[in-house]
Order: sequence, then structure tokens, then C-alpha cells
Amino acid sequence: MTVIGIDIGGTKISGALYHDKEIHTGEKLFLGDACGDEVTGLIVSLINMLLQKSGGKALAVGIAIPGIWNEETGTAWAPNIPGWIDYPLRHKLQNHFCNLPIYITNDRACYILGEVWKGNAKGCRDAVFLAAGTGIAAGIVAGGTVLNGAAGAAGAIGWMALSKPYNEKYSAVGCNEYYASGPGLVRYAREILTSDSNYSGIFKNEATLDAEKLIIEFENGDEVAVAVINNAISYWGMCVANLVSIFNPEKIILGGGVFNNNGCRFREAIYNEAMKWAQPVSMRQVSIECSALGEKAGIYGALYYALEQEKQHVSHE
Repeated sequence: MTVIGIDIGGTKISGALYHDKEIHTGEKLFLGDACGDEVTGLIVSLINMLLQKSGGKALAVGIAIPGIWNEETGTAWAPNIPGWIDYPLRHKLQNHFCNLPIYITNDRACYILGEVWKGNAKGCRDAVFLAAGTGIAAGIVAGGTVLNGAAGAAGAIGWMALSKPYNEKYSAVGCNEYYASGPGLVRYAREILTSDSNYSGIFKNEATLDAEKLIIEFENGDEVAVAVINNAISYWGMCVANLVSIFNPEKIILGGGVFNNNGCRFREAIYNEAMKWAQPVSMRQVSIECSALGEKAGIYGALYYALEQEKQHVSHE
């Protein structure tokens, strides 16, 4: 059995083949300034490249999109792709591949599916993937089923309300994401720098600010980095606690750009923070682990999603 997996990220589209129980990754196309139908054109090109590699024998394609996938309407809402607001992605792709089944879902669902299939949530029927990167989101498997919600927006935990009172600055990305995403770490650092004229450390020139450097300088004791990361640990811990209390998962997997790039060193601190807030029985039995698949979690999940959807399709015939 051969299937194609496509993972659409913030800067690139990655492709993979699953053939004879082996996964072959490595194909990538960069988005650049592409928008709307141009992005669809890149997806089509990547699928054709992988079809050529498979000898045209692929049974199906699985696609992970960043944002919200509405299965009923076949439309995508991806705020990082200009022109993809209620974008008719299914219709556009069917025009190119009328005889090839294409199964689309959101990237957070693919993250947890990838970990359940080949990663650190293998064998779990109740697990959550907490992705912290450009945004914050959760892929949730409950009772062996991915939770998508009424409009495909389940897991948009960047909008978790984790502090009060409400501040208008949260309106664009949500309270949790404002502080604890990759851009959120930088955002909060800039707020501190603006209010502290006596700071003379490495981030005095704000051009050096990025999430990875803040994590590194936390270890070196930089006062801004320490304040930013300790604040983020509080948010990550409260977020984990809420997910544990609501879903009672076997495992929570930490992934996404922030955790993949040295952020997973805070796993124990996040667990200790979550212990303060979470339902105690659920918290004592949950395991918090780092992603085994890293940046490949989404593409593994897209492959697995295509395999499972194709199995269901065949069984219903």
C-alpha cells in the first residue's frame, strides 16, 4: 500500500511517501510569498512529484493544513496563508486529481495522530499533543478518536483564558498564545525591555531577540530571559493542567517549534506547575513527554490519516 502525506507549514510544504511499511520523507517546497491559488499550485506540484516517485500507484493523499478544516464544506481557514479564508481547497484539488482520494484535516490533529502511530503516544487511546510554535494548539485524541469540534476548531488553546482581567491586547491571538507561543516569548520580552531602562544585557539591542535565544539565555541567567521563560512555564503548566482536568489523557506530548528547539528541557518545571492546578487523580497518572517525531509529527500524521480514511472507505464499500 502506498499513500502520500503533505504537511503545510508556515514557510514550507513537506511531502512524504508511505510504501511497503516504510516512510520516505524529504521532499519540500518553500512558500515564499505565495498566496491563495499559488499555494494550491505548490501542493499540486509536490503531489505530482511524489506520484512520480511512487510510479503513479498511490492509493490516497493525506494533507495537514495549518488552521481550521471544515470537512462539511471542504474549505480551509489558514490565517498564515493569504487568501485562505473559507478557501475551497477540496474543490481546487479535485480539479487536478479527480481519481485520487484526498483526505484533509488540521495540523494539530495530525501531530497527535503521528505520535499515536509512530511516536511517544503509541498505543494511547487518550492523548494530547500540545504544540507551541508560531501559535499554540492542541491535537486531542479521546477514546481513540480525534476531536475536531462542530466547526473543525477544537484544540485552539491559544485562546485559553489563563489570566484576568481581560486585556484588549489578547484580542488578536488569545491570552495563552500572547505570552507562551514563540512570538509570545519575544512579545513579552519587548514589554519588559520597554519598562526597564536599566537593563544592559544581551537583549538591549532588540534585534537579537528570538524565542530560541531567550531559552538559551534563561540557562545563562539573563534577567529578561528568566522573567519571560518563568512566565511561559506558568502558562504552559496551567494549560497542561486544564487539558489534564478536561480530557484525563494517558499522555501529553510537548511539540512544535518552541519545544522542539530546546524548550522541552522545561518539561519537569511544566509538570510541577501543572500539579498545582490540575485535578489530582488525573494529574498523578498522566505522563508528560516530548515529541519523538519533532518537525515530522505533522507529516507522519497526514500519512496515517490517509491510511485510516482509506481503510474506512474500503470497509464501507
